[in-house]
Amino acid sequence: MRRAITSVLALFGFLLFVSPALANEGTVAFVGATIIDGTDAAPLEDGVLVVTDGWIRAVGPRSEVTLPSGAQVVDVSGKYIMPGLINAHGHVGATVGLNGNGGYDRGNLLRQLSLYARYGVTTVNSLGGDQEAGFVLRNEQFSKDLDRARIYVAGSVVVGDSEQAIRDEVNRNADMGADFIKVRIDDNLGATQKMSRPFFEALVDQAHIRRLPVAVHLYYLDDAKFMLDANADIIAHSIRDLPVDRELISKVAESDTCYIPTLTREVSTFVYESVPDFFEDPYFLKEVEPAIIEELSTPERMSRIAGSRSAQTYKAQLPTAMDNVGTLYNEGVRVAMGTDTGPPARFQGYFEHMEMHMMVNSGMTPLDAIRASTGIAADCIGMGDIGTLEPGKWGDFSVLADNPAEDIRNSHSIESVYVAGNLVPAE
Repeated sequence: MRRAITSVLALFGFLLFVSPALANEGTVAFVGATIIDGTDAAPLEDGVLVVTDGWIRAVGPRSEVTLPSGAQVVDVSGKYIMPGLINAHGHVGATVGLNGNGGYDRGNLLRQLSLYARYGVTTVNSLGGDQEAGFVLRNEQFSKDLDRARIYVAGSVVVGDSEQAIRDEVNRNADMGADFIKVRIDDNLGATQKMSRPFFEALVDQAHIRRLPVAVHLYYLDDAKFMLDANADIIAHSIRDLPVDRELISKVAESDTCYIPTLTREVSTFVYESVPDFFEDPYFLKEVEPAIIEELSTPERMSRIAGSRSAQTYKAQLPTAMDNVGTLYNEGVRVAMGTDTGPPARFQGYFEHMEMHMMVNSGMTPLDAIRASTGIAADCIGMGDIGTLEPGKWGDFSVLADNPAEDIRNSHSIESVYVAGNLVPAE
């Protein structure tokens, strides 16, 4: 993708350097940072990013962007700017602490969206369990005053005991204004019954009649091949039972289907069998409640996870999931960042950074992990006004102290986050 560089109004008079807190009061120019724009362009040193009323107006080298008259200027020399991260598979729901049913209401959803945003995750594609309050927040986010993460919604995860019931549930979600249809076709390691293939085909047919893409929760290689044959749209979890083969790779390439690994979902199933290293990470500790760490660290809980057949199966098959990410990435498949965060102990915001780190450990470069978490993720969820730092898109981005394209662990160096050009407030 070619970098878009636009020239704007000539600057006359003096420019005032101001605090970043004054962003989005008219036109604001962020000057001097290295800009990672979320496209396939190389990072741009000594760049300028201009935001007007929440939208990106110009981006390019300092020497080629003429600042608008009267623009407020934020000096970010020596810093790094990258687009806000997009979680292509997360959840914004009823969780409070370690309670998965703590309350699906506006206040709790806003708490979660603000938490995501403080970690630089400026968009969450919430794939299932979404109720009216989530739809309302989705509808309110197209505003220059936004200062929390954006949310897209799928409504209920579709189930039914007949083809007609399946079609009716798809229609209910579509009538509410869902952005996606979400369905599960795995069997929870043999613990539940899979959705029948005729029912799944009816679901995809009805979703496409309503012009909605279908995101599929799966586990097995054979199910991934089936869903591709049925023309479903997004693989919303890793293939974990077997290495991907040439047949699967060909099907994904032919359909240009996006692959969302959710590697940290696997981690969350077994990592609390002992005290995880990230319990000592300041970037994690800045947002977590101490009581949650205490509860997850009890010997009783750790023993229960260590003895869980499902947890230990997911742990054993995580290397296969990671190898599959590397294989598909090397074959040119569109890999998008997603985590399945939202349920208890899948920590919103922090796990998105962990996911990027694991994607790099799976064979991706740091820069391509960033692209997978920004521009590619936006393309995969069909949202063309976010994901890259280009004119005409929302001004959603983070300012970092250190270069994440050099070392993905530097994603933890976020100093400030902007949504629609507004500084995301501290808690």
